[in-house]
Amino acid sequence: MPTSQDMTTAFDPGLLDALQHQVAVFARRAEQTRLGGTGQLRNSMDRAAYLLLNRLDQEGPMGVKALAAGMGIDSSTVTRQVAPLVDTGLVKRTSHPEDGRAVVLQLSPRGLARLEEVRSSRRQLMVEVTEGWTPDERESFCTLLTRFNTALSARQSAHTGGPVAESAAPAAPATEPGGPAGTPSESAQTS
Repeated sequence: MPTSQDMTTAFDPGLLDALQHQVAVFARRAEQTRLGGTGQLRNSMDRAAYLLLNRLDQEGPMGVKALAAGMGIDSSTVTRQVAPLVDTGLVKRTSHPEDGRAVVLQLSPRGLARLEEVRSSRRQLMVEVTEGWTPDERESFCTLLTRFNTALSARQSAHTGGPVAESAAPAAPATEPGGPAGTPSESAQTS
């Protein structure tokens, strides 16, 4: 079985150094801006809140355990992150439709409106940041970034023994004017 060292030397070390550096720069830039979109400050949203609201919108109501598994994080983290969303009325707790004793989390109408506002702002940011890109370049970047995030998630899962978080990239038509074909999932993030 090849060792980590064998695998590293099979690739161009200079390219690997450049790649890890660009990933580090990207992480710093993403944290600095929180990829919060454009326009007024009201359009920014915490990464954890955005990911939780987005998943509830994409997959519908679900329990904490299912939400945690789908995002590749533990239930206690989801519980902690969803509390302020419930307090502000963006998420509501409801009874499970098949088992009234169980509680599920559901995106509220206010939460959906807020999510759409943030998505619109972030879409505009992507238009501005990739203004000189062709549609094919946007699609390729999205595909590769999604693949990278999925590989990071699988690696994390292999080391922790947890489930591999699925990509939950919102589907957008490839022909959307001025926008990317989709938004990469941030499911590899842990908080």
